[in-house]
Amino acid sequence: MGALHEGHLSLARLAAAENSEVFVSIYVNPTQFGVHEDLDSYPVTWDRDMTMLNKLDDELKAGGKGRITTIFAPSTKIMYPTLPPDSTIPGAGSFVNITPLATLLEGKSRPVFFRGVATVCMKLFNIVEPDRVYFGQKDVQQSVIIKRMVTDFHLNTEVRVGATKREEDGLAMSSRNVYLGERRRKAGIVLSQVLRAAEAAYKMGKKDRDDILMFAWYVINDRIMEQDGLAETERARFEIDYISLADPNTLEEVQTVNESKGAVLSGAIKMLPLKAVVDGEKLGLGDDKVPVRLIDNIVLEPSRK
Repeated sequence: MGALHEGHLSLARLAAAENSEVFVSIYVNPTQFGVHEDLDSYPVTWDRDMTMLNKLDDELKAGGKGRITTIFAPSTKIMYPTLPPDSTIPGAGSFVNITPLATLLEGKSRPVFFRGVATVCMKLFNIVEPDRVYFGQKDVQQSVIIKRMVTDFHLNTEVRVGATKREEDGLAMSSRNVYLGERRRKAGIVLSQVLRAAEAAYKMGKKDRDDILMFAWYVINDRIMEQDGLAETERARFEIDYISLADPNTLEEVQTVNESKGAVLSGAIKMLPLKAVVDGEKLGLGDDKVPVRLIDNIVLEPSRK
């Protein structure tokens, strides 16, 4: 959806390593935003995006790999030719629903999100007819849903998933990170810390859900207490939406990790708007008044194959 970062570029590099031609689609899709979500404020950085892609294509040219040959940036009239996009429930229009996957995790609090994702991806796949499509591991539920859609609708494309790209402190790269000023950006790493703590428990041999997630909730409670002890001009509050330990194929919650399948640790938090700022404080896009939803995940690899 534009506002490109190194995570997007890494997928283009992966595509160029495996194909002679790379198409990059850029389209802010209205139907994956709920009625009261941040569509109007979503960052649009077209000129910067084009500069980044041109620079990457120069890199690919020098490396003798595949090239970025097409930027596909359709209008909404092209993507929704008969009816305007509708984000209400049930909504008017032609939609693709992948259930029950779309009702889990992110889908519980964002009921139209994956309907919009699956619908726009089906449209893109039909228009471009790609040999392969590339998605990031950060959006693990999205990648699982797209794989299911490709299988169930017999689409002639291969779904490839690239590793999550992170900042040096562990924060998963996201276009929405531009909303985070210095204070909320520093606090936002709590999600990656929470997942790393649970992953460490798994690597220590824990397989039971409660034993693994206990480590995650310890970190969460510690960070909440830390924020509670700060003055309002220093505080960056967050809310936990979910912490999940799920089957890697169905995303259904598991009580015990299957050693031959592994599992997916994932979570979502909402960074709340700052209630008070000080002069000279480094603020994000929208002056840290926009709630920011952060998601992340870690794949727990099988311990026995």
